[in-house]
Amino acid sequence: MARTWATRTDGPAGTANGTAARVWRNWAGNVTATPARTVAPASVDELAAEVRKAAAEGLTVKAVGAGHSFTSAAATGGVQVRPEALTAIRDIDRAAGTVTAEAGVPLRQLNAVLAAEGLSLTNMGDIMVQTVAGATSTGTHGTGRDSGSIAAQIRAFELVTADGSVLTCSAEENPEVFAAGRIGLGALGVLSAITFAVEPMFLLNAREEPMPFDRVMAEFDQLVEENEHFEFYWFPHTDGCNTKRNNRSQGPAAPVPAVRGWIDDELLSNGVFQAACALGRAVPAAIPGIARVSSRALSARTYTDIPYKVFTSPRRVRFVEMEYALPREAAVEAIRELKAMVERSELRVSFPVEVRVAPADDIALSTASGRDSAYVAVHMYRGSRFQEYFTAVEKIMVAHGGRPHWGKMHTRDAEYLRTAYPRFGEFTELRDRLDPDRLFANDYLRRVLGS
Repeated sequence: MARTWATRTDGPAGTANGTAARVWRNWAGNVTATPARTVAPASVDELAAEVRKAAAEGLTVKAVGAGHSFTSAAATGGVQVRPEALTAIRDIDRAAGTVTAEAGVPLRQLNAVLAAEGLSLTNMGDIMVQTVAGATSTGTHGTGRDSGSIAAQIRAFELVTADGSVLTCSAEENPEVFAAGRIGLGALGVLSAITFAVEPMFLLNAREEPMPFDRVMAEFDQLVEENEHFEFYWFPHTDGCNTKRNNRSQGPAAPVPAVRGWIDDELLSNGVFQAACALGRAVPAAIPGIARVSSRALSARTYTDIPYKVFTSPRRVRFVEMEYALPREAAVEAIRELKAMVERSELRVSFPVEVRVAPADDIALSTASGRDSAYVAVHMYRGSRFQEYFTAVEKIMVAHGGRPHWGKMHTRDAEYLRTAYPRFGEFTELRDRLDPDRLFANDYLRRVLGS
């Protein structure tokens, strides 16, 4: 049976009959919402019933995952659907090469189950705490010359629409919904299950090494073309980058030794970095010096392991983030402009800039829709002043035809996004058909999709 939490009225101090309202916060703490009701359906039938009930009451509906979006894409004052009871792995079909997971399954759980079965996703992002529905709905991606976002690996999905109907969508069944809905922003309905393509388990060899900024820029196209997965981090206020190249390996497996992994990934990348960010927030003038030390802190290393242990890493230092997808051919010029902007400004930036790539795909609202893309992500430590930095970066990204990541901070609206996405109208027409009364709307969707 679905669980339901305290409701909210417009009474004093956000209470209902004396019960404090549950305030929802995202991971970064920059978005809050107070739903009228929070539910956790345990089946697709219960989910459909909750959608019909909300519509009858005149309440909007939004599903929320792990809260790792930095926008208010999941915020609602209506009915909040929580996924914690929709966490079954429904099916693993080895013959078809697919796995079907309910919407609330965390990527961490999916990866572990697949690994135990000798299977793997082809590509993934750099963290795995998100739910499968949340990650795909906002276009979560990793880096890949030939392999795209997590949503690009979807083969089918189950969607509860505004009238409580349950649609199964694939290239063969409801193909127009499948074409647009793999990255749906929660605007078309509530996902209840997703079927992903999987493949037999393989090994990745990871080569991480420092590299000067100018060399990375000069060799960027070559590094992308010569490696299945290439990414780099540039440390503002320095000329230093850390690069990572992941390629398939015949083995044998050679994981990072436990002590070395703890030192690099926990002590340095999380513990020491947390302290450095806190110091930088308190004393901004210290940030350039800290950056110079940070850019030299991680030494080169090479290891070979199963995919999710190579693609992902722990991210415990909390931050806010903006990320734009650019045409890949515009990346080097835009990144050079970003570096020059930081150097001539009085900005103090403690977080490295992350750059990744993805091939073109055929999803209407994918940031890689129709074009090979490069992603430029900028971060600021939580609680720091980020507005001036993000505004300056966004100006550069927009000038190069950038598309903002749907789950990360940006100021773009439907007027801009309509010109950035050739298939924008295809998505909004489908939204008009599936949700004409905007049961799944919120302020964020009104801004990015229009009314």
